[in-house]
Amino acid sequence: MIPDVSHYTYRVSWSPEDEEFVATCLELPSLSWLAPTQDKALHGLRDLVDNVVADLGRNDEPIPEPLSSRTYSGKFNLRVGERLHRELAIKAAEEHLSLNQYVIRKLGDAS
Repeated sequence: MIPDVSHYTYRVSWSPEDEEFVATCLELPSLSWLAPTQDKALHGLRDLVDNVVADLGRNDEPIPEPLSSRTYSGKFNLRVGERLHRELAIKAAEEHLSLNQYVIRKLGDAS
């Protein structure tokens, strides 16, 4: 099934190197579009994404699912060195938190 490409994650930012706006799509990171305005950059990329996704579908190639449609378990494994693990455990204990609660708080503060 071909996803609704309007559900993809688009970003438009200024490119000092190109002196234009560049639009990108997180689900298709190899694609970008340069234009003199934000609207033109986004419109150009949306047209490109439409064409690429249609081509992928015609060729029975995998089509990325929009990030907004994906489900997440709320769990992921993270490997850290023994030293960092120890430091985090000590800091968590100092704040009377479990290591998990401490790391969640720090990740939330960083976002």
